[in-house]
Amino acid sequence: MSLSNTAEERYLDLTFLNIDFADIGDATGLRGSSTAGSFYITLHTADPGEGGSQNTNEVTYAGYARIAVARSGAGFSRTGSTISNVANIQFAEAGVAVSQVATYFSIGTALSGAGVILGSGVLDTARTITEGISPLFNAGTLQATFD
Repeated sequence: MSLSNTAEERYLDLTFLNIDFADIGDATGLRGSSTAGSFYITLHTADPGEGGSQNTNEVTYAGYARIAVARSGAGFSRTGSTISNVANIQFAEAGVAVSQVATYFSIGTALSGAGVILGSGVLDTARTITEGISPLFNAGTLQATFD
């Protein structure tokens, strides 16, 4: 059994945009959080997989840190069953003696450590990270599709 398209969209709205999912239980439904908080964008050198966590194949370079994105319409947008970033996301500049290729990203729950991946996707273009590079992703380019 799978969720209907409408149920998928309402679930994604609740999770990423903090919009109430009406008519679950009663008319008020599943309520968004009073303090929405953030999710965290993580870069990966290979697919973290459905069984992975945020630190599975995570890039590692001096200065790297996950990027917080507001759990609201200011941070994410939804088109059908695809979630994408609303604003540009720029990671810190790579320190010395690094050479890594980021090929995937994930959206997760933790600022550091294992963290639960809510969704992930392949980057539109792999990013080679070497000294002095600050990986930048324009608005709308990080897309995770849920089905």
